[in-house]
Amino acid sequence: MAHERAGLVAEDRDLIDIAEVVTAYYTRDIDPDNPDQQVAFGTSGHRGSSLDNAFNEAHILTTTQAIVDYRRGEGIDGPVYIGRDTHALSEPAMVSALEVLIANEVQVLVDASGRYTPTPAVSHAILHLNAGRELSPSGFAVDGDNAGLVDGLVITPSHNPPADGGFKYNPPHGGPADTEATTWIADRANELLAAGLAGVHRVASADVAGHAKLGGFDFLDRYVSDLPQVIDVEAIREAGVRIGADPMGGASVAYWGEIADRHGLDLTVVNPEVDPRFGFMTLDWDGKIRMDCSSPSAMASLIQQKDKYDIATGNDADSDRHGIVTPDAGLMNPNHYLAVAIDYLFAHRDGWRADAGIGKTLVSSSIIDRVAESLGRRLVEVPVGFKWFVPGLLDGSLGFGGEESAGASFLRKDGSVWTTDKDGIILALLAAEIIAVTGKTPSQRYAELSEQFGAPAYARIDAPANREQKAILKKLSPEKVSATELAGEEIVAKLTEAPGNGAAIGGLKVATENAWFAARPSGTEDKYKIYAESFLGEEHLRQVQAEAQAVVSHVLGV
Repeated sequence: MAHERAGLVAEDRDLIDIAEVVTAYYTRDIDPDNPDQQVAFGTSGHRGSSLDNAFNEAHILTTTQAIVDYRRGEGIDGPVYIGRDTHALSEPAMVSALEVLIANEVQVLVDASGRYTPTPAVSHAILHLNAGRELSPSGFAVDGDNAGLVDGLVITPSHNPPADGGFKYNPPHGGPADTEATTWIADRANELLAAGLAGVHRVASADVAGHAKLGGFDFLDRYVSDLPQVIDVEAIREAGVRIGADPMGGASVAYWGEIADRHGLDLTVVNPEVDPRFGFMTLDWDGKIRMDCSSPSAMASLIQQKDKYDIATGNDADSDRHGIVTPDAGLMNPNHYLAVAIDYLFAHRDGWRADAGIGKTLVSSSIIDRVAESLGRRLVEVPVGFKWFVPGLLDGSLGFGGEESAGASFLRKDGSVWTTDKDGIILALLAAEIIAVTGKTPSQRYAELSEQFGAPAYARIDAPANREQKAILKKLSPEKVSATELAGEEIVAKLTEAPGNGAAIGGLKVATENAWFAARPSGTEDKYKIYAESFLGEEHLRQVQAEAQAVVSHVLGV
């Protein structure tokens, strides 16, 4: 049930005390034996709040030292790029990381002008510097010599509330680190935590500025100047598409202004304010401040301005996600926009490989499956997490990779890699390109696709589950599911491994001809998530959800 103030502008009572959050980062003692206070890498790095003893100085010092140890073990000795977003904890965490990296004689490159740096700009820069080196899917040199390769850190909790911090590692392939790497890093970091930080090398914060190991890089120039290689900015400019781009107080704020100026676009930066409290935001569905550009509540202020622009877009705090707002339909469902983007790109990118496939996560809409089939393109369905798209984007075998949570990226016009991490900026610009080239908004095109393929009803619900139950769900086998029907249809697939790459999905997916559900445990809360979809309408979707919960409850013994 939505909060009574969802969609309304935040009030003083909703705002964090920045001094309290930052002080807690430096002063709280961490219990290394408490699982909730240990370093844990989810799909997008280690996240938490200093107020919960989950994102504090000790976490960042140990995690950075663990990354140093990891890259040393792999023979990676090039510079480390660091990007950060506008959350209050991002600056302290960057300083902590610099203290450790410099003490370990690692060359570090931060934004040369002290600007915030979007996640895609870091990925793009890593790939640029490593260009010409043949990399394996794990991000290492194929010839085994990793000397000179660069990698990166992105300090961001993405769309999370203002009191949260986030810290993730991107290896030389530019995308999120794989499970093998993050498991090693987390285990090493927790060893260092348990040892009272013995083994962590650091310099004093006063010695960071001006240190010989600290250099600058113009992430913005590299990224913005390269945009015509991936987006038809000329078509957007010539068509005079009116764009409203809302950075949502995040790292893309300077990028959107530069994109407008450098490429001559009719683009207005909506709400260019940067405030670590994010006091300009409208409250999300649960009454919290959250920079979720796929949420109608969080995007309420931009939706209200939809008639001012041909297309309005939003990005989360690190700009790896996109929100698309059209005058005719308001905020698009992320699944709907992914289908439109795929449909458009594979019809307008002649430089891509003829066998380039389409990547989707297993909880993304099945309308993508139907679009892929109509295009005659291979569909690659993978577990949740953008890291699974990295190998395909890197070698061009995937033209597009996207998640239902509004994160995606795609290849340059010539079929080479652009980013191997999510890029909310190019997905936002693509919406303008679609209007410029086709004369239709993405929502108008989606209406045509749904007329052709059916209009799916899609939703996610949560159900309670303790730590033990979540562990059972994560390690489920198809044989444990005895059901043969789902909502009146024969079950045609019971999956615990993704069909696209055979990787464990960490849960269960059950599919019929016209519907499916997927159940996955939450990584941070005592609950599991049920994603469900039906092409037979809302009532059938509710039946699927109810029976899905019954199936999972039976398996969990509740």
